[in-house]
Amino acid sequence: METLCNRTSNSTPPYYYTGYCPYSGKLLKLPRTQEVEQIARILMLEMAREEDIYAREGKMFGVLLVEKNTGEYYSIKAFSGLLNGEAVIDGWVPPIPGRDRVAIEEADTLKDLARMKQELIDLDRFSTGEASAQADAFLRNASRTRTRTPTTARERYKLLAAEFADKLEKLAIEHRQRKAFRQQQRERFAATLHDIELITALDRLAAESRQDGRERRQLKQERDAVLQPLQDVLDQTDDRIRELKQQRKIRSRQLQIQMHDAYRLMNFLGTSSSLRELMPAGIPTGTGDCCAPKLLHYAASQGLKPMAMAEFWWGDGVDEWMSGWVDGEMRGRGDGGTGRKIQGEFYGACAERCQPLMGFMLAGLSSQMSHARSGLQNTSISPSPYLRLPSPNSGRGFGGEGDKISMAQAVWMTPTLPNLSLPIIYEDEYLIAIDKPAGLLSVPGRTIELQDSVLTRLRALYPEIYTVHRLDRDTSGTLLLARDKVTYRHLSQQFEARQVRKIYEAILGGQIELDKGSIDLPLWGDPLDRPRQKVDFKLGKPSLTKFQVLGQIDGYTRVEFFPVTGRTHQLRVHAADARGLSVCILGDRLYGCQANVKRLYLHARELSFTHPSTLERISVQTPCTF
Repeated sequence: METLCNRTSNSTPPYYYTGYCPYSGKLLKLPRTQEVEQIARILMLEMAREEDIYAREGKMFGVLLVEKNTGEYYSIKAFSGLLNGEAVIDGWVPPIPGRDRVAIEEADTLKDLARMKQELIDLDRFSTGEASAQADAFLRNASRTRTRTPTTARERYKLLAAEFADKLEKLAIEHRQRKAFRQQQRERFAATLHDIELITALDRLAAESRQDGRERRQLKQERDAVLQPLQDVLDQTDDRIRELKQQRKIRSRQLQIQMHDAYRLMNFLGTSSSLRELMPAGIPTGTGDCCAPKLLHYAASQGLKPMAMAEFWWGDGVDEWMSGWVDGEMRGRGDGGTGRKIQGEFYGACAERCQPLMGFMLAGLSSQMSHARSGLQNTSISPSPYLRLPSPNSGRGFGGEGDKISMAQAVWMTPTLPNLSLPIIYEDEYLIAIDKPAGLLSVPGRTIELQDSVLTRLRALYPEIYTVHRLDRDTSGTLLLARDKVTYRHLSQQFEARQVRKIYEAILGGQIELDKGSIDLPLWGDPLDRPRQKVDFKLGKPSLTKFQVLGQIDGYTRVEFFPVTGRTHQLRVHAADARGLSVCILGDRLYGCQANVKRLYLHARELSFTHPSTLERISVQTPCTF
């Protein structure tokens, strides 16, 4: 049996959202009518006028036509996932609630995952005490030519194994030569010597053969004495690495389960259920973030009656997860199931994430729906996120072929959006350099509130973009990005080889005595105290900074930094640490600055590097504004 959740119309809807009610077993339907398509097209016109906002990335948008208990008709709108890095935007249906309830667990889990990751890194670099000391002693006496001294147990083991393999091979060649010579001697002795002289000579050759065997066994024993302790420790380390990786996998899965338990959807019976309860067999990433579930949940939670719904694609590009949509008509294009999405076209529920939820979310509509009332009249515009529609007393048709909703009758509230512009200081077909503002991430973080970043914004404008290096969130200045993978690799190699000259400008929160100098303090990130870095002569990575004082005024010092290495928070720690400049950068609250200022006074002023295509040395810079 079918229960139609729509009003009487003069035309057949081109598509129905369908699902079997989990309580009654009835097939429920919610139409995509010509009327709701017309409302969606009005939204498209509004979006087209704001192309810099809505065309940054391709995504699905949706409109749900609803009726309030007063008999007035409205339309609510939603976007899938994030819009320009934001989940909550004025004028749009909010995301399904629940994530805030696991925010603490999410933060704790991410901290644990970071700690495990750091332990994995440390294990890969570990030293093995006496075993390493014994190995180092052998390496100092080894003849093998090395470009650098091994620093980890794995490197030592690999190099030692190669050293012993070389020694055994050389010894084997020498022994084969000796054996061949002894065979020649035996033949000569047999022809020239007799009796006791022959026996004595052959015994001497046999003794030489036995000595070769002892040499071979002795070298193998020496190899085992050096390598086996290392191998034993490496085996233990590998066991720990496997254990940590399994723990990371379990913790990630537990967080996913918690989040899926926290996301609770409501249907039109007033029943709520978690995503995990609705999809126990497995939940694809992104489930619950699509337009249809967001619209239907919001309508159910606000006591609104759905009448019709439409989803459409807007913007360039196609996300991989967009393949497999149910609606295949595509206005006659015939490619609805290929994953190729076209701006302005309507689509049905996505097969993996939305369709399995439809039965539950539509439940209760059959008991709510009343027969259609015909006629419309103009009324005032309601507050966001509603679009107010004509109500049913004007005598006009509702949903028929001749029904058109004018722009005067359907005006969307203008959403409040963040300023997403980025100053471009250099651009060609290979790379781009921007002036990153303080407070903006270079790349998106792992949590939803950390999605706005330079990379996120530029990916909406460029088909291919890669960050070559990063600046701290609070640091402003020159940031370089590559526009293809070849350029990315070329520039990355320059950074790794320390062939890029970097100049920073900063204001210190006090005065220093030196005019110039260098700071050589190894830095380590404690996984239990993220994101703080600290000086650690045992665990830290080599970190070198040169500096030049530009001037001093009112108790502050303006200084240039020339980082040779590029460690996280390198300049900030080298400035603040007592073994460095012993004066924090102004505004650096993380490392002890108490001044009441609005920003970190650190600016990446200049980058000089070799252009990957022209091979010419170029410099890009942004003047310091403080």
